[in-house]
Amino acid sequence: MLFRRRVKEPLSKRVMVAIWPRRTFWRSIKYVMLRVLRLTATPHVIAMGVAAGCFASFTPYLGCHFAISFAICFFTRGSYFAAAAGTFFGNPLTFPFIWASTLAAGHFVLEQFGGAALAAPEVPELSFDLIVNSFSTVWPVIKTMTIGAFPVGIPVAIVCYLIVREMAKAYKHSRLKMLADKQKELWAAQIEKELAEEDRLEAELEGPGDRNR
Repeated sequence: MLFRRRVKEPLSKRVMVAIWPRRTFWRSIKYVMLRVLRLTATPHVIAMGVAAGCFASFTPYLGCHFAISFAICFFTRGSYFAAAAGTFFGNPLTFPFIWASTLAAGHFVLEQFGGAALAAPEVPELSFDLIVNSFSTVWPVIKTMTIGAFPVGIPVAIVCYLIVREMAKAYKHSRLKMLADKQKELWAAQIEKELAEEDRLEAELEGPGDRNR
């Protein structure tokens, strides 16, 4: 395979790079945003995809954020690539704030609407029923965070949609202007080339005798 590493990186290093990129997060985010803005879709489609990925990051289902964002794009006709890029909103720097906010919001919603309050989880005993006991222990937390993802994630997704849509509009307008200016330069160069060719032909038609007069 072209550009394959001669020495394969160990699994631990590959996992570390997946969690923490070699470049800084800010440089990685700028690179991803540039790729998103260069998409040929409309600003609405791009912004809808990013918003879907952003909202998916607020759900507690790690490893399923791509699938959740793609499902949202299926119904909203957003860009799948932009949705995948939008899931970068959830990263090791933002996850602690996301989880804390969704847990608090879900707990508040359950209390307001008479739902079961989140109780302190009990550590299951080591036994053959560990998987079942672990799921029953973790599920109240997941359920609470899932409920809290809506009042927290939807407003953030709307803000991301508005920001990305305006950025996409500005980028496409600047791109069109640059292409128009480049087209004008090419047109002017073509005119100059045609004029130079006409001058050369006229000089050849005049002949050396006419030039000596």
